[in-house]
Amino acid sequence: MTLATTLKLKKIQAKAILEALEGLYPDAQTELDHRNVFELLVSTVLSAQSTDKGVNSVTPELFKNYPDAATLSQADLERVEQLIAKIGFFRVKSKNIVRLSQILLEKHGGQVPKDFAALLELPGVGRKTANVVLANAFGRPAIAVDTHVGRLARRLGLSNHTDPDKVEEDLEAVFPKTCWVFIHNALIFHGRRVCKSQKPQCEHCTLEALCPKIGL
Repeated sequence: MTLATTLKLKKIQAKAILEALEGLYPDAQTELDHRNVFELLVSTVLSAQSTDKGVNSVTPELFKNYPDAATLSQADLERVEQLIAKIGFFRVKSKNIVRLSQILLEKHGGQVPKDFAALLELPGVGRKTANVVLANAFGRPAIAVDTHVGRLARRLGLSNHTDPDKVEEDLEAVFPKTCWVFIHNALIFHGRRVCKSQKPQCEHCTLEALCPKIGL
């Protein structure tokens, strides 16, 4: 089978997957609680190797004390650590969010930049975090690959890579650009609710007929 034929078949499968997910999760969006782009950026940085639920449990008090880059940039590091101590790697993350707030003031007038390269210069911000912010806050087409998206991409046979950047490329090759933001959030929804890491609920999965169950 040629590469062109393989890609064509994957696009057909992807179209069916997209239609199924649109029926299941028509309003799929990030589950990180936030009121503005600054809160989304900070919350996404905090979510690395932590659950959204865990992050959402600490951010109300964090943002009550430090609602913007100006206040967080001046924060006492130990106080920030106390506020987010329930999530993993809280000391490193505290340093990152204070420093990124300082950089936002120094270079961007306290605002979160819409530029991908500028976001990557911020402490704690990698490709996934930048994509999440650009997609959910600014509507820029992007597929951020976290553990859920990567796992489902492999199980569904849409990618055979473990490198998130390569998984991102594979998914962007088969899904229309107009649905990238949705497909990222919908795959996360499905990964959390049905296609779980340890005990995927295949018997209850709407995508079962489209899934080769690779890696299960």
